[in-house]
Amino acid sequence: MKHQPTNMNVYVTGVATTKFGELWDVSPRQLARQAVQAAMKDAGVHPEHIKGLFVGNMLSGMLGGQEHLGAFFSEELELFVPASKIEGACASGGLAVHAAFNSIRSGQYDTVVVLGIEKMTDHRPEDVATALMGAGSEEERAAGATFPGLYAMLARAHMRAFGTTEEDMAAVAVKNHFHAGKNQNAQFQKEITIEQVMHSSRIADPLKLLDCSPISDGAAAVVLTSQKSKIKNQKFVEVAASAVATDTLGLAQRKSLTELSATKRAGEQAYTMAGVRPKDIHVAEVHDCFTIAEILALEDLQFAKKGKAAEAIRNGEVTLGRAKHIVINPSGGLKGCGHPVGATGVKQIAEITEQLRGTAGNRQVARARIGLAHNVGGSGATAVVHILKM
Repeated sequence: MKHQPTNMNVYVTGVATTKFGELWDVSPRQLARQAVQAAMKDAGVHPEHIKGLFVGNMLSGMLGGQEHLGAFFSEELELFVPASKIEGACASGGLAVHAAFNSIRSGQYDTVVVLGIEKMTDHRPEDVATALMGAGSEEERAAGATFPGLYAMLARAHMRAFGTTEEDMAAVAVKNHFHAGKNQNAQFQKEITIEQVMHSSRIADPLKLLDCSPISDGAAAVVLTSQKSKIKNQKFVEVAASAVATDTLGLAQRKSLTELSATKRAGEQAYTMAGVRPKDIHVAEVHDCFTIAEILALEDLQFAKKGKAAEAIRNGEVTLGRAKHIVINPSGGLKGCGHPVGATGVKQIAEITEQLRGTAGNRQVARARIGLAHNVGGSGATAVVHILKM
């Protein structure tokens, strides 16, 4: 038997993202075809090159009655290869990329497709909220908690410990809507003000409507490969690190409510694996499902000192442009671009790839060479961190 190489280098060679938003007239089948076909065209590969399909999705069983997405999309895309659905709440897309990365790095496959997809707006909001709480703990569900409520508790803890204000959180929303305005695929392409955030409806105090990411439809796809010499383009971006960490499902069991320890540990592992430090990162897509989540991510990923992210926002260090040495969420993040939960982690990889290639158009980050993608499941029970290099 021929020996299979191990620890192969992994490269992103094709990416695509559909429009995110309330896509009433578009089916999951159409979203998948649009994203995967565009990513394969971008990569310059044909169906016979693809050796595996990884589908990131959270809600297809609960909302759509179909759990068997590997075979479902393999048939739809006419990619009759080993295929599987990867589920990890809102981190499903990032976990699918992680699984695909490991399949190539181990030498099992040489070229694979990762599809992240979710169709949420066809269903009643209360059904979506119930389905999303499948990522919470049994105690939280029994208490009637929702994710806005859980993140509101994290916000209150951070406000008490570090003096973070509602205006600081509102500034995150303003920044990300500014970036989304430059992204033709974003759900919200309209700038907002601090005052508009502050006067929007309260959802779970202190979080208001404009502190929260929306219910969204959409898909994203990436092609990963180890075969630089066999693919005839020069668009390769290396996946230098892929790390996953977990924590308790429920907040009550956590040691601290002012950090997400899974993010901290996944970030530390990724920095070590890639051989870089936080100050080396030029651009990052972080998981801002709620505005407080971006503030926590800035600290947990060591882009700001503990308890100092809000101060950095207040001092203009995290503004509509750079956060000192780094640009955060140039796609608009989950808040501005939208959050079709299974697609988000894959969209983040696509965005960072575009930034490192220099093909991000009017949202391009100048001289970006190293990027980070951070995807979270639940209230921090799962965290996935990828580092990409050009």
